[in-house]
Amino acid sequence: MRSRIEKIGLVGVGLVAGVLISLHFSAVAEKDSYTTLPVDELRTLSEVFGRIKSDYVEPVSDKKLITEAINGMLSGLDPHSAYLDAEGFKDLQVGTQGEFGGLGIEVGMEDGLVKVISPIEDTPAFLAGIKSGDLIVKLDDTLVKGLTLNDAVKRMRGKPGSKIVLTVIRKTETKPLLITVVRDVIKVQSVKSKLVEPGYAFVRITQFQEHTGENLATALEKLNQQSNDDLKGVVLDLRNDPGGLLTGAVAVSAAFLPKDALVVYTEGRTEDAKMRLTANADNYLRGIGKTDYLKGLPEAYKTLPMVVLVNGGSASASEIVAGALQDHKRAVIMGTQSFGKGSVQTILPLGNNTAIKLTTARYYTPGGRSIQAKGIVPDIIVEDPATSAQDNTFRLREADLEHHLSNDKQTEVPSDKSVRPSTPAKPVAKAKEGDAGKTEIPEFGSKNDFQLNQALNHLKGLPVLPGK
Repeated sequence: MRSRIEKIGLVGVGLVAGVLISLHFSAVAEKDSYTTLPVDELRTLSEVFGRIKSDYVEPVSDKKLITEAINGMLSGLDPHSAYLDAEGFKDLQVGTQGEFGGLGIEVGMEDGLVKVISPIEDTPAFLAGIKSGDLIVKLDDTLVKGLTLNDAVKRMRGKPGSKIVLTVIRKTETKPLLITVVRDVIKVQSVKSKLVEPGYAFVRITQFQEHTGENLATALEKLNQQSNDDLKGVVLDLRNDPGGLLTGAVAVSAAFLPKDALVVYTEGRTEDAKMRLTANADNYLRGIGKTDYLKGLPEAYKTLPMVVLVNGGSASASEIVAGALQDHKRAVIMGTQSFGKGSVQTILPLGNNTAIKLTTARYYTPGGRSIQAKGIVPDIIVEDPATSAQDNTFRLREADLEHHLSNDKQTEVPSDKSVRPSTPAKPVAKAKEGDAGKTEIPEFGSKNDFQLNQALNHLKGLPVLPGK
């Protein structure tokens, strides 16, 4: 028996060494002046591997053990690092193009449960009443506890038209909610726009995708034509925008900033992780020979009075845009404190159509502020008076996530502090019937949108009401 375990242990060492090599750990070791792999720790890992292979109650494949070991290594780092198997890698690539199958929610992991960062507007989850901060504890009859985030996401995806029952814990409710969501092909319209009043433009970005910059340019051209070249101000709405592609954030910022103005910079341990991205076509165009879609925009958009709306659901790319416009004093940021996701995830392909999503750097605003676990604090705090204090207090933020990366520049502000995010005012729809009861859905950009109305007041030079 002992020789058998030793043999399995040696196999384990080989497998672990292979995994380490595939993740380029040897290169990292060189950069840290290490000359050898951690032999004692690897020996312990191989012994655990051997014990599982020989003594576990049921046979376990090598592939499963190694996959779970990789998952454990990455999920233990921070909430956003993850292993992507072939299906997960494909879903990620498809999702950034603005069309994918599923429910339409941005999620993370917290205490072994799926936590909703933000539902994407106009998707099945949004219309069913899923809210930011919800904890998903069951997917149909399957408990989430014990699943990896990738496994949970796989179960939420499925054939369009099929149903899934989510058991949700919401801190404002006394018992779990059962919410039925009908899966659909998610086609996210990332840019929405209209003239809310003569001379005042409203532009809403729901998510940063591959074509967000192009869509924004088209929307701004149309608004300029509708106003007969007489725009007086613009409101950029980033509320509940969970982020997306960095190139999209640079493009949106570049539409309103002078050419070559610094948008964001990153700092990490490797040279590849250190970037300075400016309002320049080279930093937001993808593909050789692609036309600069921002080149023909009216110059007025570089100087028009501007308000950016943010809240606790504004994350990542949204915060980059808000931070850039705030630091350059190009726009007034209004609303409530943003989510605070200021870390860079790099997709590192491993072969066999798999990859790891690894946190490799932190984002910094042009003025050197770290967004991580703090977010963007608005210049003018405006809370929605229709939102209860309890809803504000329990809004999920980066600083609430387990293993979150620390802010290396400033003090973190968790979501139970004085600056609290809000949700929009106008209920226009209700969740489907179930044990969840009826859940109100807010509408952004409506006549009763309190925060939008305050933004318009500011643009007109009128008093701004703080809400609460």
